Amino acid sequence: MNDGTDVDKLPILDIRFDSGTLSALRADVHTHASRVGFPDHQVEDMVLAIHELAANAVHHGAGAGRLRIWDLAGALRCQVDDGPLAFGDPAAPGADRQDGKVGPGVMSSWQAVPGHGLWVVQQVANQLQVTSGAQGTRATVTFNPPEGRLCRHR
Repeated sequence: MNDGTDVDKLPILDIRFDSGTLSALRADVHTHASRVGFPDHQVEDMVLAIHELAANAVHHGAGAGRLRIWDLAGALRCQVDDGPLAFGDPAAPGADRQDGKVGPGVMSSWQAVPGHGLWVVQQVANQLQVTSGAQGTRATVTFNPPEGRLCRHR
């Protein structure tokens, strides 16, 4: 499945989460964003944004999800999936689409009624895309390093 990321790269973080593991998810995001070299204030923004997306997946979506983060030349692309998308169900309608978008279907409630959480994500991320279908919701968010500063790789 082409999920809209650089498929030749493995994610630097690939975890599944539910309501009981959101704290661990925040710690993992903090650790990985810091390792790439983002400044502390931006790391905190990333943690907040990813937590909001994961909490939406838990509370308004499938109750659990999957977070993957890729380091793409210093920028971090983070993807939060819920439903069958989160768990790699190859039978999910639209899962094999080449454009990385979820196939058409029933909208999930966490995209249909954007609240403060998605607003916060839009304020701190460089890019946000949320797509929904019968097989779940996918939120992809990108964080670029500060202007004029390349992040270091460890």
